[in-house]
Amino acid sequence: MMSISVSERRRQEEEAQIAERGVSLWQDAWRRLLRNRMAVAGLIFVGILVFCFITADFLPPYSYRQADYENTRIGPCWPDHIFGTDKLGRDVFSRVWWGVRISLTIAVVGSLTSLIIGVTYGAISGYLGGRLDNLMMRFVDVMYGFPTLLFIILIMVVLPSENAIQGMLNIFIAIGIVGWMGMARLIRGQFLALREKEFVLAARMVGAGSGRIISRHLLPNSLGPAIVSLTLGIPGLILTEAVLSFIGLGVPPPYPSWG
Repeated sequence: MMSISVSERRRQEEEAQIAERGVSLWQDAWRRLLRNRMAVAGLIFVGILVFCFITADFLPPYSYRQADYENTRIGPCWPDHIFGTDKLGRDVFSRVWWGVRISLTIAVVGSLTSLIIGVTYGAISGYLGGRLDNLMMRFVDVMYGFPTLLFIILIMVVLPSENAIQGMLNIFIAIGIVGWMGMARLIRGQFLALREKEFVLAARMVGAGSGRIISRHLLPNSLGPAIVSLTLGIPGLILTEAVLSFIGLGVPPPYPSWG
């Protein structure tokens, strides 16, 4: 007989214990999450970002706009300025901490905007099919022909930006215009695969309308890949916002972001 490793034997014992006492789906998912070291590390990092997001107003040692013109461009020093100061004497550590709020807000809201537009567009295209589907997908192909970053920069140049709220709104608009194509293709593919399944055909036979079929049957079964794509796209949007801020088209000063 082939010998069983210690880890394999331990896993089998845990599964046997779980089968005996029974666990819920959430308990099983949480147990699997804790056994994955990379997932735990990612969860801790996300928790740190959320903590910085919530406490940005009162925990940093200085205000993000507080300037000290007598201590400009100094290097890291403990405990006064952990990351040093910039050319205006503002504490870099406090600005990085506060920048979490703006960068994460732009990334999350931009992702949700792309999700809403992409899901709506892809659902209509995939469910109706035919010539309309072909026409809608050709429009997506045309949109893919434009360089994404260049298109975002062009939109940001055209839209006025006089304050932080308007600057963030412009970024949301720019990301929403160019970031929905991948989500639309993903949802369209899911709808094309699901619309001929038995449960959808059964819903049609009992007289369910298109709206009910989409909202109760197709959309819930298509959101899994969409949520994965949404979370994977957040780092890219943070990087996009950083590039825009680096070239002077992001959130206007003195508001900090990771760019």
